[in-house]
Amino acid sequence: MARTILSNARIVLEDEVIAGTLVMHEGRIEAIDTGHATVAGAEDCDGDLLIPGLIELHTDNLERHMQPRPKVTWPHAAAILAHDAELAACGITTVFDAMRVGSVVTDAKSKYGKYARALAGELLEARRRDMLKISHFLHLRAETCSETLLEELAEFGAEDRVGILSLMDHTPGQRQFRDIEKYRDYMCGKHGLSAEDFDAHVDNLTRLRGTLGAAHEAGAVAAARRLGAVLASHDDTTAEHVAVSKGHGARLAEFPTTVEAARACKQMGIAVMMGAPNLIRGGSHSGNVAAEELARHDLLDIVSSDYVPAALMGAAFLLADLWDDLPRGLATVSAAPAAAAGLVDRGRLAPGLLADVVRLRRIEGQPCLRGVWSHGRRVA
Repeated sequence: MARTILSNARIVLEDEVIAGTLVMHEGRIEAIDTGHATVAGAEDCDGDLLIPGLIELHTDNLERHMQPRPKVTWPHAAAILAHDAELAACGITTVFDAMRVGSVVTDAKSKYGKYARALAGELLEARRRDMLKISHFLHLRAETCSETLLEELAEFGAEDRVGILSLMDHTPGQRQFRDIEKYRDYMCGKHGLSAEDFDAHVDNLTRLRGTLGAAHEAGAVAAARRLGAVLASHDDTTAEHVAVSKGHGARLAEFPTTVEAARACKQMGIAVMMGAPNLIRGGSHSGNVAAEELARHDLLDIVSSDYVPAALMGAAFLLADLWDDLPRGLATVSAAPAAAAGLVDRGRLAPGLLADVVRLRRIEGQPCLRGVWSHGRRVA
């Protein structure tokens, strides 16, 4: 692989921004040199920023490509490739693709089917055959409010290299959906449920949580240990929730819903992740705590694009402006998620690390991408 040299750039390091040249070779960053001069044979960046490739720990975007409209399914292989290309175009070079495990098969009003094992197999095969532009890992979303969680988890093994397993409890009336009316608006708007259908759906999920929730939670924690996956909590709301998560061994808290929960996470050494759409929209669509409020309290460590891949870059720059610290803002989408996921070979620009690099310029506040390299190969 020929050397790629990017010179006359502003390079964002861990705690400073320098003028210099970055050299990529054989998939790694070979050197970073200071100075404004343009090196012979180099690509002149004309003062553009060079930042680490973004790392996404929780995105539902692949599911969106699998079902582009309600009741419309799309071939998995095509969905995977479209999702991969979209993320590359947004500056994301590493993604943990979230896949639901746990289905409801017996109740018509709450029914949702199994898909994770088949999809994961297709994704891993695409990765093996070098069909993908960026690095993909598995993130299993373990739905405790389901009927088949333990059976579906048993289908995954060490060979799948599951990176993250998150504990999901979407029982209405608590955690993300404490406000039952907001949940009603969400479900009836998205799925077209009637009032009677919605009430039946809530009753069924509540019943499942009461009968299977504890066993499913314990089984999912055991599965994370068996698979060697980072355990994440989801929608912790109280300090008591966080204490339980800590007892399970959680290292990452996805979208805590209150300041109380986020503060408890920080006190217990659990990294706090919030959604980029929450930051960009100025608040939570579920009526929970605003990500910006946590950022102002120094309670925010990591940002996830959640359901809008392009939001990840924008959110990092919003935080950089809020904190008046560009390296810190960008660390929420690079170094911090890398550390939380146990990835030691990426997330920063430094010699010896993977050459996951993004070139961009900010125009009227908007980050505009000029180039994306994954493992030293230009992908956007």
